[in-house]
Amino acid sequence: MLDIDKIRELVQMMVAHDLVEISLRDGEEEVNLRRPNARAMPESLNGLAGAPPPNPSYLLAPQATPAAPPLPVAAPAAPDAGLLEIKSPMVGTFYASPDPDSPAFVQAGAAVHVGTVVCILEAMKVFNEIKSEVAGTIERVLVKNAQAVEFGQPLFLVRPQ
Repeated sequence: MLDIDKIRELVQMMVAHDLVEISLRDGEEEVNLRRPNARAMPESLNGLAGAPPPNPSYLLAPQATPAAPPLPVAAPAAPDAGLLEIKSPMVGTFYASPDPDSPAFVQAGAAVHVGTVVCILEAMKVFNEIKSEVAGTIERVLVKNAQAVEFGQPLFLVRPQ
């Protein structure tokens, strides 16, 4: 059987080299040492009399801790509750009007129907009319004229009829 000094040496080697597990076999003798958390100080060091103090830098190493589940919190009523989004179907540049001298297709307070053109998106020199898929009133325009937009980015908030 291995003596306690040999086991101490193995534990010290595991700590020094940040090993999680070590298994040794010598004939009929077998030793398996395992540390469940490689960053935590092994319990085996605490109980060994005469064991040298652990490496201080080892104790200061960052430890991964599982995140606590978020506590349920009642969400405050959003001012945009009940509004639907008209989202960008592509990456491109948003234009509120057909040309710089024309008024915007829609503004906040404008009524829209299914199929009403609400803006133009330019993608690769192609101008695409974006039509409303919901009937209601435009509550907010979320982007500015000539602003670059991403796929799925909300462009308008609509209060449905």
